[in-house]
Amino acid sequence: MIAFVKGSVYGTTNDALILENHGIGYQIFTPDPKQYAIGSEVLLYTYQYVREDALALYGFKEHETYELFLRLIEVKGLGCKSAMNMLSMGQISRIVEAIEQGDLTFLKSCPGIGAKTAQQIVLDLKGKLVSPKDDSKETVDQNLQDAHDALIALGYREQEIKSVLREVAKSDYKNTDEAMRIALSYLLKRY
Repeated sequence: MIAFVKGSVYGTTNDALILENHGIGYQIFTPDPKQYAIGSEVLLYTYQYVREDALALYGFKEHETYELFLRLIEVKGLGCKSAMNMLSMGQISRIVEAIEQGDLTFLKSCPGIGAKTAQQIVLDLKGKLVSPKDDSKETVDQNLQDAHDALIALGYREQEIKSVLREVAKSDYKNTDEAMRIALSYLLKRY
């Protein structure tokens, strides 16, 4: 499983970008590939889709978008392409809000989503997604996200990081540096 790819944008298409990493070009399907400038450095959280006749990477700039994508593809009858089309509609908070409020009109306005699929999305996910956050909560979450990214870069495993960041979230930290310090102290105690 490829957790993320970091590299330079080599090119874009309508639904994907080519990310060059150490001489290898990865085609990664992403909600809005045109937002990335050629030559810019990018880190994308990726989902590796494997089937007998297909192998594809789906990538997301924000971890929150990646998590929502994983929830969407669990819905019966909703594949990777349809989930990607939904995410390309815009703000994640609007999609979550539509699911939480049962807004079938909005969900049906997403390309490739019909009435039955919209109902199934609400049935499967309503109450299971985090509500849109206020600004103060988003700052806290961004600090944890930055700490998560730094720990990944240091070589820690995703499973270790998630359990430690749950503990960090319970503590009193003011910024990313403090969150990292607390996370590292938890990790060092385990070894």
